[in-house]
Parts: sequence; structure tokens; C-alpha cells
Amino acid sequence: MSPLTETVLFVFSLVALGYLAGFTGYLKPASGEGISEFAINVAMPLLLFQTMVKSDFHGVAPWPLWGAYFAAVAITWAAGHLVTTRIFGRDARAGVVGGVSSAFSNVVLLGAPFILGIFGPSGFEVLSLLVSVHLPIMLMASIVLFEVFGRGGEPVHPLRVIRSFLRRLFMNPLIIGILAGLVWRITGAPLPDVAMRLVDALAGTAGPVALFAMGLSLRRFGISGNVRPALALSVLKLFLMPALVLVFVWLLGMPPLTAKVAVMVAAMPSGVNSYLIAVQFNTGQALASNQMTIATACAAVTTAFWLTVVLHVFG
Repeated sequence: MSPLTETVLFVFSLVALGYLAGFTGYLKPASGEGISEFAINVAMPLLLFQTMVKSDFHGVAPWPLWGAYFAAVAITWAAGHLVTTRIFGRDARAGVVGGVSSAFSNVVLLGAPFILGIFGPSGFEVLSLLVSVHLPIMLMASIVLFEVFGRGGEPVHPLRVIRSFLRRLFMNPLIIGILAGLVWRITGAPLPDVAMRLVDALAGTAGPVALFAMGLSLRRFGISGNVRPALALSVLKLFLMPALVLVFVWLLGMPPLTAKVAVMVAAMPSGVNSYLIAVQFNTGQALASNQMTIATACAAVTTAFWLTVVLHVFG
């Protein structure tokens, strides 16, 4: 078994163990919520802080990376919206849920440990450049579309959009971790040894804990109807979006590692954010949870496929 195949199996085995722990009742649902909160609010922000402080980003051009990735996001989001509304006859608000489910990759709980395991710290540096703008852009798009489609024809109020966006953004622990790391990096001051040991110890738990929490969350959400549209949206997420990113990074002639990370992040299944947006809209909750569960289960195979493709194309 090749090291890459073994890493893919390891990643999804941790997800499966989390699901099994929830399915058998070995861990209660409240335990899953606590583990997820630890991964998202403590371990992953510290990992991003550590990366911002220690990493050397020389040679990685963020603008082509961002342009290629978010062009694919926009196209896939539009396709998901159209599939949900035109093919399955759902309303425009559910269309927003379909769009975000098709385009919002699970960058944190699944993508971060996957990229770190496959491409190492250098790959995680590239991922950090995406993480730094991924949440703000996706959050702003969701809020704007909620204003457009979710208020029954009321006019869009720019100040309300900006206020909601800034409040959600700067209360997010991932953004806080990134900004804190950048500020500390700018100061040039070394971290005290005890502080660095604490950061390293907690950041080191981010990958396995996040994957286990992902499995527990899948058990909590489950599948309840809306299987056909969820399958259609999963196809868009797992095949259309990474294919688009692959084409764009190839056309732009991006460095091999940057290109591979971009495609693999696009190949990640949808995360819990799509479900949370559906809850906020009060529509499409079952669609979002089903799509997340189905896409994550299928990703055990599709990520291996895309990993083989990017290694063949970019070396």
C-alpha cells in the first residue's frame, strides 16, 4: 500500500470511527458537540496561529490561487442553485442552500488534516492562504443572498449586510487565530518557550480531533429524505468544482504544490456550514444535512480519485 493511499484511508478511518462511536451510542450527542467545539474553537485556531507565525509563504502567489478557486466556487454555486430550483422545483431560498451546499468545502474539519497529512506543512501553508479568505468570502455571499432571497422581497440594506458580516467574521475563532498569528509575525517577537509548547501541543491535536468530530456530526445529522437532490448536489461538489479548479490552475500555470492543494480543497465534501446556513434560512435543512452526509461518505473514494489525477497532471 502506497503512503498516499494509507494516508487517505487513515483520514477517513478517523471519520468512520467518529461515526461509529455515535452510531453505537458509545459517545453521547453532547460529547460530539463538545469535541467539535474544541476542534473549531481551540485546536484549529491554534494550528492556524502556529502556521502564520512559523511559515514561509515566499513563492506562493495568493491572487491567482484565490481567483482560480473562487471562480470555480461561483460557477458551482450557480449550478447548485439552478439544479435545486429548476430541476427539483424548490424555491429561491432553498436554491441558496443548494448553491452553498455545492460550493462550500469542508476546509477545517476535513480539509486541514487531509492536506496536512498528504502534503505536509508546505501544503498546509498554501491551505492557510485559502482559509484566510474562504470563510469571509463565503460568509459575505451567504449573507447577501439571504438578504436578496430570504426577506420576502424587502429591499437589501447594505449597512445591515456589512454589520452582520463584520459581527460574524470577527467573532469567528479561525479568523481570530489567523489575525493573531499575523500580528505576532509582524512584531517579530519570539513566543516564550512555555507558550510555544502549549500552542504546539494543542495544535497537534487539531487533525485527528477534527476528523473524529466530523464523523460524530455525520451521525447527528443523518439522512432524512431529499435524497435525489442531495445526490445531484453532491455530484456538483465532488466532481464539477474540483474539475473547474483543475482547469483554472492549469491555465494559470500555477506552481505544482499550490495547484494540487487548490484542487484537493475543492474536492472536499461540504461541511456543516451549509447546514447552519439552512437553519438560518429556516429552509432546506434536510437537503443540506443529507447532502453533507452523502458527499462525505462518497468522498472516501472521490478524494482518492482526484489525488491520483493531480499527481498525474502536476507531478
